[in-house]
Amino acid sequence: MLEAEKLRAWYGAAQILFDVSFNVARGEVVALMGRNGAGKTTTMKAIMGLVGRRAGSVRFAGLGLGWVPEDRRIFTELSVLENLDVGRRPANGAAAWTPERLFQLFPNLAELRERAGGRMSGGEQQMLTVARTLMGNPRMVLLDEPSEGVAPIVVERMADAIVEMKKLGLSVLLSEQNLHFAALVSDRVYILEKGHIRWSGAMRELEASEPVQRQFLGV
Repeated sequence: MLEAEKLRAWYGAAQILFDVSFNVARGEVVALMGRNGAGKTTTMKAIMGLVGRRAGSVRFAGLGLGWVPEDRRIFTELSVLENLDVGRRPANGAAAWTPERLFQLFPNLAELRERAGGRMSGGEQQMLTVARTLMGNPRMVLLDEPSEGVAPIVVERMADAIVEMKKLGLSVLLSEQNLHFAALVSDRVYILEKGHIRWSGAMRELEASEPVQRQFLGV
């Protein structure tokens, strides 16, 4: 579904990514892990073409790549339903996402459908950001730190949503520091350190390797 090869990226004169290569298959959840500053968010921005200077190649199978940034860019003056409507795009051959389908995925939002985005908690805004992205009917979703700074119940709901996306055949690239959360949803892992991929493998291998966890994740 997605393949990045020798991806490099710069902010000004500072190089942040160094020949980062990875792939994500259809219906697969892949986690980019690493400490703060490892290059996870920059990798996602490079894929989306949102860094000023990049090199390498990114290949994506078709149309429909959705990105959920860490800073939850919702429309604070619009209601939940209005935010979802803004994100609406034609379906790419699959059953289109609708507000009602998304309310099944995120029951909390169903109760808040008329509430303005600015009057929601951080976790509720996070769910709305994901839901609005799905209204674009993407074939793949990039999620940047979805468990960061939200309540445990929201983290649980987010994990359920990612598992459901996978069942529906969506691919997910997940930037995450929380090993427990990543382990709930991910098939494979790439660990970044200072802009280099230092380890890759199945999630079960990472869960079983305390030395790798200590070396790269600080756990």
